[in-house]
Amino acid sequence: MESQRSFLLIGLALVTFLLWNQWQIDQAPQPVAPITAESTTTAIAQKPAQISADVPVAEQSVLESMATGSSFITVTTDTVKVKIDLLGGDIVQLDLLKFAKEKDGSEAYSLLVEQGADLYHAQSGLTGAHGPDASPKGRPLYVAAQTDYQMSGDTLEVPISFKSSQGLTVKKVFVFRKAEHDIQIRFDVTNTSEAVKNVQLFAQLKQNAAQAQSSMMMPTYHGAAYSTQNETYEKIDFDDIVDSKLQVASTGGWISMIEHYFVTAFIPSADENIEISTKALSGGKVLIRYKGEAVQVAPGQQASLVTTLYAGPKAQDKLAELADNLDLTVDYGMLWFLSQPLFHLLQFLHGLVANWGVAIILITIIVKGLMYGLTKKQYTSMAKLRQLQPKLTELKNRYGEDRQKFSQAMMELYRKEKVNPMGGCLPILLQMPIFLALYWVFVESVELRHAEFALWIHDLSQQDPFYVLPILMGASMFVMQKLQPTPMQDPVQQKIFQYMPVAFTFFFLWFPAGLVLYWLVSNIISIVQMLMINKAMEKKGLK
Repeated sequence: MESQRSFLLIGLALVTFLLWNQWQIDQAPQPVAPITAESTTTAIAQKPAQISADVPVAEQSVLESMATGSSFITVTTDTVKVKIDLLGGDIVQLDLLKFAKEKDGSEAYSLLVEQGADLYHAQSGLTGAHGPDASPKGRPLYVAAQTDYQMSGDTLEVPISFKSSQGLTVKKVFVFRKAEHDIQIRFDVTNTSEAVKNVQLFAQLKQNAAQAQSSMMMPTYHGAAYSTQNETYEKIDFDDIVDSKLQVASTGGWISMIEHYFVTAFIPSADENIEISTKALSGGKVLIRYKGEAVQVAPGQQASLVTTLYAGPKAQDKLAELADNLDLTVDYGMLWFLSQPLFHLLQFLHGLVANWGVAIILITIIVKGLMYGLTKKQYTSMAKLRQLQPKLTELKNRYGEDRQKFSQAMMELYRKEKVNPMGGCLPILLQMPIFLALYWVFVESVELRHAEFALWIHDLSQQDPFYVLPILMGASMFVMQKLQPTPMQDPVQQKIFQYMPVAFTFFFLWFPAGLVLYWLVSNIISIVQMLMINKAMEKKGLK
């Protein structure tokens, strides 16, 4: 297969891949947990009434909360600014202080949002037979010693408390750590009554489903995801939550809401038995939650129930430390096993040069260098095929329209000359997974968000503002075409190949600058390799 056809193969594969990925996002079916005797993660019998009764939906608006006399407290650390609603003790606003909303902007990126179309809350509490959040009177109204907390040391504990009429005293403590985005949420429950009390921790992420948007050019996932002891990583988009409910049991695991560069996740203890479920709410909101084990608190005794909330960037190393498989929320798709080591290589190179653009150039040089053997084999095989073109033309003229005899004669010629007709195609098929894996590294890595390169490229995660890189990329494709001898083609094929650089240039206009930089450098290296290989083949008489 001629190398020009390889370009077409790359283009078709890339477009097909993007279309398939978008179809998955839009049309993927609801995951269903298998119900088997052997499975340790089993589907729980549907109990809608029980779920709706003992786990609060917590849909009160901010105005409703204020009407009941609740108020808010604010917590500021070096990484986050958090707003906690004392009605329920939920985190209703979380700003990432080290991540600007816009490049060079002063406004911090809001991951959790208090109200409006962008509503997105992290809610937790105690349900069960005697849990205050299961009360028919509504969510508990906590009290706090002050309204504003500032971190001054390595940790900051923010306690809020509530006393129930049933003899339970609940102290909900938020523990923040310096330079971190994970927040420990601990419920210290004291039973002051004369009867045993049963409580059960729940944690849920609620979001307006209208926020799930994706671009055709850059299809990134925005929705819910979870992990169990059997399912390492399962996505469940907002449409699926609306269409059907998920209920699954596990020992350990986590629940999350994912967007392009950031993730919010509730993480129970690794050995805790939990129930994961989803629910669609009124007003277009959806939630994913987990419930922990029921805990008995004897009279005069105290129990502590703990969960961890992570709300921050998709930092792979940190996510891997917090929970098994949480780093998979950096969604590299089915090629994650290639993308992860490539990312670590990119990270290592950045540590050497302190510039993500230069690191992209270096990793491209390394990858293309490692694949040089395949590239050389590809062009050598194509050169041998080109030498057979006169004989193939003669066979075609001899057999005319008899395709069967022509095919048999052609295969006999290949056998006699010891030429593999797939020799030029196979190497590029082997390289394609590497290209796609690097594509997802550049798309998903939060490290490239707002990362400067040089000159006019001030953000590698955004398109080139002057379209210089896409135009240079298209020009490099044109040069690559000119370096290759024109094979025998019909007029339609020739037109397709002639316009491929133009089509690719148009396609890449909206791609992030980091991706286009990678493709441009890859093409330049290919041009150099082609010149070297062509010169070597001329010496061997294969050109």
